[in-house]
Amino acid sequence: MSSAKKNADRLIKKYPNRRLYDTQTSSYITLTDVKQLVLDNEEFTVVDAKTNEDLSRSILLQIILEEEASGAPMFSSDVLAQIIRFYGHAMQGMMGSYLEKNVQAFTDIQRKFTSTAVGGQPFSPEMWTQFMNVQGPMMQGMMNNYIDQSKSLFVQMQEQMQSQSKNLFGTFPFAPVPPTDKK
Repeated sequence: MSSAKKNADRLIKKYPNRRLYDTQTSSYITLTDVKQLVLDNEEFTVVDAKTNEDLSRSILLQIILEEEASGAPMFSSDVLAQIIRFYGHAMQGMMGSYLEKNVQAFTDIQRKFTSTAVGGQPFSPEMWTQFMNVQGPMMQGMMNNYIDQSKSLFVQMQEQMQSQSKNLFGTFPFAPVPPTDKK
């Protein structure tokens, strides 16, 4: 993170007693308050009060964990298991970038819909709910098409990488691996 961005960020210090201290308001805050900062699009950094280690990701993950544990979770167990399987895998960095870009694309689409004025009024949360109730199946179809296209692109990229790897390593004297029967 650049020092210019750090200076513009709101600084929150986490103390050993697990309390969070907002240096801008000079008061202790809760994870709920940090969640509100996220919802309000406020830039902030959470650091360990003793070591100055950046704990922002850890705090954001705690908020996600709390959200997942209450009410309607966003991620199924299968999705979480798939994400875990990518840790330590050669594709880990690529998967992180892929997820980030897809979430950003989804956010951009949502922002366009939200900013669209209806009768001179921007979409309110109630209007958004009504829209999704009526247009849900169409939106689901659009998302499924997007996911299918994204999957095809990902498979093409993987095949291209395999082809390049074969070309690159094909000159080395490796013993061929016999094909396995998949039954």
